[in-house]
Amino acid sequence: MERIRSQRRVQIDESQLPKYQDDGEEEEKTGMRLRSSDSSRTENQEPFMGVKVRRKASLHRDYRGDYIDVASHPYLIKLLQKQGDKQVMFADKVLKFTSSGKMKRRILLVTDFAIYVLDPETDALKRRIALAAVDKMCLSELSDNFFAIIIPTEYDLLMASTRKTEIVTVLIEATKSASDYELEVVFSNRFEYHAAAELVKEVQFEEVEGGVKTSIVRK
Repeated sequence: MERIRSQRRVQIDESQLPKYQDDGEEEEKTGMRLRSSDSSRTENQEPFMGVKVRRKASLHRDYRGDYIDVASHPYLIKLLQKQGDKQVMFADKVLKFTSSGKMKRRILLVTDFAIYVLDPETDALKRRIALAAVDKMCLSELSDNFFAIIIPTEYDLLMASTRKTEIVTVLIEATKSASDYELEVVFSNRFEYHAAAELVKEVQFEEVEGGVKTSIVRK
């Protein structure tokens, strides 16, 4: 393990993570195919069960896929149709960590071809990543909300969501369908990611009384 050359740390309080309501029905209003809200798959059926420590509340949560009602946002439908995407597999608001360590609220969309990151306040597309460009995902072995999407040809994504397990599962399914390979998922309580092209950071997780302490350290 390399020595840490900077003492700059970002301490994450998971109470800042967005809260969600699961009530409400989804309705398909366009030709865009949306993942059904009555999916029978639960978090007990994931390919990495037994590796991570789980929150009790997440063990029997059903997957809905679309948590923002994509069909009610014309700009999203227009964007996806322009790009040629046929199916929305996941849509929700998440927290994204910038290269400076700030948290930004974003919309995360996973389709049959790509990952989209959008600004919910301005409706601006911040990033589109082809599924074929994703190399792997990194998660801790603890019950936190963090995940990193590693994209070797660009810079990586570090995000946090209470629906992390669903996101990982959807990305595994999507990459397998799009590229006929299974996305690697790496579990470690210390992992590195490129916050920018020339900026590497390490995310460190530690189990403490009452929860998980998370630190982001510049390498």
